Amino acid sequence: MTSAVLINAGRLDYENNRLDLTTLGEVLGAPLTRYDDHSPTPAEIAMRCEGHTVVISKEVRVDVNALPDSVTLICEAGTGYNNIDLHAAAARGITVCNVPSYASEAVAHLVITFVLNFSCSIVRQHRSLAKGDTSNFPSFTNFGTLPHFELGGKTIGLVGGTGGIGQKIGQIARVFGMKVLVWSRSAKTCDAWEAATDLNDLLARSDFVSVHCPLSDATKDLINADALKRMKPSAYLINTSRGPVVNQDDLIAALTDGTIAGAGLDVQDPEPPVAGSPLYSLENVILTPHIGWKRAETRQRLMDAVAENIKAFLAGSATNVVGGVGAA
Repeated sequence: MTSAVLINAGRLDYENNRLDLTTLGEVLGAPLTRYDDHSPTPAEIAMRCEGHTVVISKEVRVDVNALPDSVTLICEAGTGYNNIDLHAAAARGITVCNVPSYASEAVAHLVITFVLNFSCSIVRQHRSLAKGDTSNFPSFTNFGTLPHFELGGKTIGLVGGTGGIGQKIGQIARVFGMKVLVWSRSAKTCDAWEAATDLNDLLARSDFVSVHCPLSDATKDLINADALKRMKPSAYLINTSRGPVVNQDDLIAALTDGTIAGAGLDVQDPEPPVAGSPLYSLENVILTPHIGWKRAETRQRLMDAVAENIKAFLAGSATNVVGGVGAA
């Protein structure tokens, strides 16, 4: 029997216990302790972890040094793990695992949804209708200056797109006749799509720039004013990775002055944007509340994968280790 705590289930299972956690319970051999709020403080997290061996978290900062000595495994229920101090975990003998590919298809679908919306200005037209503006309807030709174009022959550039999400996006984009361009900071390559010579090359050639790199000191503000100026004025930026990878102030300026045509943002910095942020009102922005991973099937797949991570750890062969004890 292994004691485990899900410290913020409210971010995962928020539909009246819709998720089936049976597999997780079977792996533990004991009932799972869960707290159904979203964002507990580090002090609250430390208290909740008392007496538990395994900690399951979702996109909430964990003060590793404040955890009780009983904790030997932290399972981040997601791909990103910038909320956990890996050096502190290693120093305390704690293993940290993530789930790297559970949402690849769902996030890819969201990216393509942004692309399709921008190609025919669906969101902007709907906003006009919501305001009572029906001027587009009498002749069906009064689109004014709203973008309306086919995707065939257009280029989607994937920043950090050599992973599972990028692969899925590339496959779908090809169906629409799009060209796929990839650049990554990592040594990982992707033979399926054309590799840009560098980030600037990708920015200059792409009609859609989609960001997929993890957040780190090296990628924070990767897409800044200089990068945005290298994009085509007709191009769109899509971010489904982490908000701070894009400098938000620089982006707002670029969206306001027409440096780029628009942006689809499933992640922001901060998240959500502060009250009164221009992102809420800019006509050329589609804003979503970090929904890329939130489809019901995706979340179920995630929790099943967390169970597999715990099972492997208990068997002495931990998988998906990103830091702490057992990290490569």
